[in-house]
Amino acid sequence: MSTKRNAPETIDEYIAAFSPDVQAILQQIRQVVHRAAPDAQEAISYQIPAFKLNGVLVYFAAFKKHVGFYPPVSGDARLEKAVSPYAGEKGNLKFPLDQPIPFNLIERIVKLRVKQSTSRIASKGKDELA
Repeated sequence: MSTKRNAPETIDEYIAAFSPDVQAILQQIRQVVHRAAPDAQEAISYQIPAFKLNGVLVYFAAFKKHVGFYPPVSGDARLEKAVSPYAGEKGNLKFPLDQPIPFNLIERIVKLRVKQSTSRIASKGKDELA
């Protein structure tokens, strides 16, 4: 008999698998992302929560000692500097669970990703017109 748990199909299912204190953090991250990207759609991708807007906008995942936030931040030097204390070995962010989660920083990251996604789509449209 397999002890592997079933992969979540929704963000609610993903969050429900964690302790109440981690659930509260994950729900707050979810709310921050919705506030910063109201048109983004929830999904599960790679068995973790994702928000999509013209492709994947951001992912997040809970681990034993931290919450991971992906993809790495690029394209805004001030924001890159602000997230540097949380950068993991591949640039993905790790927010330790034993420290306050920087929800305002997460909001800034999501807003940057929305701006980048919108710019990318707009430039594709211009290329098609040329």
